[in-house]
Amino acid sequence: MTTEDLGVTTEETNPPMTAAQRWTLALASVASLMVVLDMLVVTTALDRIRLDLGASMAELEWTITAFTLSFAVLLLPASALGDRLGRRRMFVSGLAVFTAASVACALAPGTGALIAARAVQGVGAALIMPHAMALLGVAFPGRQRARALGLFSSVTGLGTVGGPVVGGAITQGLDWHWIFWVNVPIGALLIPLARARMAESTGPARRLDFGGLGLVTGGAFGLVWGLVRGNAVGWSSAETVATLCGGAVLAVGFVVWEMRAAAPMLPMRFFRAPAFAGGNASSFLMYATTVGVTFLITQYLQAALGYSPLGTGLRLIPWTLTLVVVGPVAGALVPRVGERTLLVGGLSLVTVAMGWIALLVGPELSYPALIPPLILGSCGISSAMPAAQHAVLGAVAPASVGAASGVFNTLRQLGSTFGVAILSAVFAASGGYGSARTFSDGFRPAMAVGTVLAAGAAIAGWWTPGRRSRHEAPGASPSSETNAETNADTNTESNAESNAVTNVVTSPDANPKSSSEMDPQTSPARSEAKVSAR
Repeated sequence: MTTEDLGVTTEETNPPMTAAQRWTLALASVASLMVVLDMLVVTTALDRIRLDLGASMAELEWTITAFTLSFAVLLLPASALGDRLGRRRMFVSGLAVFTAASVACALAPGTGALIAARAVQGVGAALIMPHAMALLGVAFPGRQRARALGLFSSVTGLGTVGGPVVGGAITQGLDWHWIFWVNVPIGALLIPLARARMAESTGPARRLDFGGLGLVTGGAFGLVWGLVRGNAVGWSSAETVATLCGGAVLAVGFVVWEMRAAAPMLPMRFFRAPAFAGGNASSFLMYATTVGVTFLITQYLQAALGYSPLGTGLRLIPWTLTLVVVGPVAGALVPRVGERTLLVGGLSLVTVAMGWIALLVGPELSYPALIPPLILGSCGISSAMPAAQHAVLGAVAPASVGAASGVFNTLRQLGSTFGVAILSAVFAASGGYGSARTFSDGFRPAMAVGTVLAAGAAIAGWWTPGRRSRHEAPGASPSSETNAETNADTNTESNAESNAVTNVVTSPDANPKSSSEMDPQTSPARSEAKVSAR
């Protein structure tokens, strides 16, 4: 049975974007790309920074760590502030903080000032990233949201895997200061456009959860600190063990606190939804694989194969180009084939690609042999990214997309840190920078571990929704979806939160959660749609 048999046209099930939606998508994507690029461009400029500022190895490490720590620990608190004070307001504030900190990084006279400015950049990034996704979630209803997230993922994905490429090109062609200066005109342009073109939205009007805020901040700080310092001071050192254990204890305390809090920052009921739990677990491991492998492969091309920073960037084009093509297509396919198909299928391709590269690695490897696995892995990542985002945001009520987005981005950032730390530790245990041979000896087992992480991400994807029958999604009316969602919220949350849902979803078209995103076995809207279709 087709949508035409049900009396539903293609325009009704997948309408074109409005001007407001296009502006929201463009501004959110460019802002997120700026942040993601800045997270990684520094890696290829570290040697120039060391020479210009006389930095030690520990100081170079902190130019990365300062950004990572402040970004990771403030994502959830920033998301809570957006729900209360306005997501667009926090998004614009983040752009202002990030742009000003970029100026400070470019003008830093020494490593201390650079590290401090990088930490402030992380604060701005924490305000930008969760609200970019939340604003998209509110602006785009069901099928449109899947397509929008595909486009969003393709743009931000370029930053994830292309950061070292851009950093190498700018450092070699201009100067390392310009990796920060390029943010300034972009931020200055985005701020007035976001204020004029993006609609404001808020979440539930509830008290700030200061207990949860302190526990999640301390827990994330401890875990990230331990992961990034483990390689430097040893994984069995007192510092590493204490920070990892302390972070884990605080994280468990956060879960217990949120289960009992009257107005929790993160309702634990979110994780009862397989789509939310599976999407976040899959995303965590996917970004551990992607960022960890990107961190090492850029160095492999330079240290073992002898390419320049710019030459390395050009040879990573197969790793980035397919994101532009595959990401939007995958996003549009999510409502038709389900998140599970794209997550498991895409991450299975990544697993094969990582294992393939591990078998090829050597000091005399010919670059053309890397092209097929790079393309294969990129296609897999491009397919999985929008599916993971769609699964997480589609598992919660419209008013809760801010909190869900904060969790998604926090786990994604922690996954990136986890991947770099673990793969670097494996590399250091077996190889080093002494020669092309020693680097290859370390890179090979690191790629094997990356293969295992990708396989784990694919397994986690099985907990996300599978394929729906064709008549389920079109048959559900927007009004029935909104009623079903509001009724679900009323049964599990306070009346104040239900009223907040009504404030955010002022019309059926504003509801970012469609019946295509609910479990086909449990959605009341789908049950009504089936009866109506029959």
